[in-house]
Formats: sequence, C-alpha cells, structure tokens
Amino acid sequence: MKKHIPNFLTCCNLLCGAFGILYILSPANFGSLKLEPAYFVWAACIFDFFDGFAARWLKVSSPIGKELDSLADMVSFGLLPAFFMFQYLGVAVNSDASMSALPFLAFLIAVCSALRLAIFNVDETQTDSFRGVPTPANTLFITSLPFLNEHLSFIGNPWVLSLITIVFSLLLVSRFELFALKFKNFHWADNKLRFTFLLLAVLLLAIFQFAALPLIIILYILLSLGTRAFSK
Repeated sequence: MKKHIPNFLTCCNLLCGAFGILYILSPANFGSLKLEPAYFVWAACIFDFFDGFAARWLKVSSPIGKELDSLADMVSFGLLPAFFMFQYLGVAVNSDASMSALPFLAFLIAVCSALRLAIFNVDETQTDSFRGVPTPANTLFITSLPFLNEHLSFIGNPWVLSLITIVFSLLLVSRFELFALKFKNFHWADNKLRFTFLLLAVLLLAIFQFAALPLIIILYILLSLGTRAFSK
C-alpha cells in the first residue's frame, strides 16, 4: 500500500487545482462558502510538497509518480493561475471595449508553465537549484495579488496586471538560477541563504499577513539573483 501514498497525495494536489478552477469559473457551486482561489493553491502546494517527501521517505519513487506529479502541477500551477488572471484582468478591464482582448493574455501563463514543467522533467541538473521560477512559486504570486492590491491599489490596473503576466511567464522559462528550499542538513554554514530567506519571509508575514505572499516570492527571486551575481 505504501507505494500508492505519494500518488494519492499527488492526486489531492490535482483535485485542489481542479476545484480551484471550478471556483474561479462558478463560485455558486460552492454555495455560501466565501473562498479565495489562493486557498486552493495553498492546499495544492502542501500536497505537492508532501508527495515528494513521502516518496523519498518511503523510498517508493517511480517514473509514473514523476509524470503524474507534472500532470497535477499543470492543473494546479499552470491552468489555475491562467484562469485566475483571465478573470482578474476581466474585472480590471471592466467592459472597456478597447481592452476586451487583454484578458486572453493570461493564458500565456499556462503555455509557459507547460514549457517549464517539460524542461524540468528532462533537465537533470535542477536538483539543488532551479532554472526559472518554479510553477508553484509563480502561482502563489499570481493568486495572492488581490491581497496586495488592498494595500497597493495600482496592482489592479489592467496594464500592470498585463505586465506582471508577461514578466512572470518569461521568468518561468528563463534560465535564471534560483535556490531550492531543500535542506540536506540544518547547519547554518550550508543553509545561510535558505535560513535568511525563511526568517525574512516570516517577518514579512508578521507585518503584512496575506499581502506578504507576493512580496515573499519577489524576495525569493531577488535573493537568488543577488546571490548568484555576487558569487561570480
């Protein structure tokens, strides 16, 4: 039975993504529940973390598990953020006929997410670091923008959202190297960057609460790029 546990968790990730898309398209299906699409993403991220953890801990990793993980990630971290941004841009455009085509730009996220996942599957060098922004990080950023918009109203501008869509889609398929939050041990000397990031992330959460999530993703990208630049 234990060999099926990681795949079960992966399927839970996929279901979170599917339910998140359903909620974006038709929140009435969830009755009186007042939810945010970001909640489904958070749940998907938890399952995405623990399926890999379970596979390593139980020593039951398999090629099928790897492929299933990518398929689930495409739903939760590829299609879901694309549908979310499509809706978010649609609200921002607000029936302006001159910008009626702008929301369709959101599906660039889905295309670049698929490319990102395909590249990751064949690139065996991405173990201790990533090349390009990981799809879960991108989705956390995109779906948490409404929380940040409560403090920075310009975030909801359709041109700002379009720029964010283009920039983060390109970051998905970029060759920029970003550190992975994988601890082989917990020694400070080996994990200074990871511990620094986690401490700053906790501080941002304490100050800004949910609005900190997009800022944490930006911090992750800047720390990665800054570290690589100064190490050369």
